[in-house]
Amino acid sequence: MTSTDTATDPLHGTVVAVTGASSGIGEATARLLSTRGAKLVLGARRTDRLDALAAELRSTGGTVTTVPTDVVRPEDLVRLVGTAVENHGRLDVLVGNAGISAIGPLADGDTAGWTSMIDVNLRGVLNGIAAAMPVFRRQGRGHFVTTVSTSGLKIVPNQGVYAATKNAVRTVMEALRQESTDGVIRTTSISPGFVRTELTDSITDPGLREQIRATMDSFGLDPAVVARAIAFVIEQPHDVEIGELTIRPTVQG
Repeated sequence: MTSTDTATDPLHGTVVAVTGASSGIGEATARLLSTRGAKLVLGARRTDRLDALAAELRSTGGTVTTVPTDVVRPEDLVRLVGTAVENHGRLDVLVGNAGISAIGPLADGDTAGWTSMIDVNLRGVLNGIAAAMPVFRRQGRGHFVTTVSTSGLKIVPNQGVYAATKNAVRTVMEALRQESTDGVIRTTSISPGFVRTELTDSITDPGLREQIRATMDSFGLDPAVVARAIAFVIEQPHDVEIGELTIRPTVQG
């Protein structure tokens, strides 16, 4: 895309904050939106990787700010949103992408893993909504885009609690949609299937981790595929809301 094309791109100048931006879908989203002229505020816990990504994007003309962000901490989300407003005068979109997958059989009784998934996958989304909603309301518009999962659409062994957190997010997003029919807030839930990300790193069982990793490597989608879907929903006119998108490999059962 040429500089002239970028200037006329519907995403040019859009202010977007992304959580979980240091790898996987979040990183791919940051890369794509930057090439299309969006102004980015990127949050993640791994600040070394986040800063390296930001430096790379700035070297090609991107407008990028980084904020150390653990979505479990409400104050981190407030800081992320506040940085966008301070630097750019507004926040147009919050992409809630941070998530973990401490999957395993319910019989294992992994209460620590369950708590972590509830905290990151569900409370993290709620913390983002709480932080951005006052800004969106004050501006008169805003867009919540949240990475959910095909887990929950199809319940399978070992993913019971993970799917439960994702279905809880799906419920929250639908409730938010119904509470927001005044035209101010847009909501979008993106449900990817197998994508080649680092989500398996949070699986503690080595055998299960290798099994899921092998499946991802065998036919998982490139994260850039999901990034393109996120860009697509953001670029729609503000009176158009794409509520849900499901994206999976054609061979996924």
